Amino acid sequence: MSHRLLALVLACSLMASTSFAASELQNIPLKWTPKENIGSMGPLDLSGAMLSTKIQMDSFTDARSDTTKVAENREKSQPRPVTTSSDVPGFVADNMKGAMRGLGMGIVDSGGDVMLSAEVRQFFVTETNTYQGNLSLLVHLKNAAGKEIWSGVILGAAEHFGRSYKADNYYETFSDMVLHATYNLLANPGFHEALAKR
Repeated sequence: MSHRLLALVLACSLMASTSFAASELQNIPLKWTPKENIGSMGPLDLSGAMLSTKIQMDSFTDARSDTTKVAENREKSQPRPVTTSSDVPGFVADNMKGAMRGLGMGIVDSGGDVMLSAEVRQFFVTETNTYQGNLSLLVHLKNAAGKEIWSGVILGAAEHFGRSYKADNYYETFSDMVLHATYNLLANPGFHEALAKR
């Protein structure tokens, strides 16, 4: 094999491996694998209207400009993106619903005393030395007549250590972002007051 041919084979091999690495975390499904739990995030007052109100979880919508990109590894000069084929608002809504049900709240699919919906404004993990995730929701709460009785921006942040550019670490950070947002919603005084006055 000539030196020129060998160089060409090595160059093609390097390009293929680089291309594979760059596309490794493309269109991954979102998986629910939290490392944390709401009980460890601090006290919550779940008395009164928080437990007695039937909360109907309506569809969440996506307000992000790029609805597929959910993370990026920035450890090197060439960032490596992470994209998903999953329904991000559905992932957030379903798992918030599950977390709230797990706390004993009256979460229903229809016939609620109030309807809760949200716009996903941010859902992103930036990986440098750690996995740093941020979720931002604009939450709307309406009474049974359809009148909005409260709205607010709810944030959920999570940070984890882990091996570089690994799907499992992204999954854990995505999941804990949702749990922190759920906790922050349930700890929000305005949300409590709206449920009590509905």
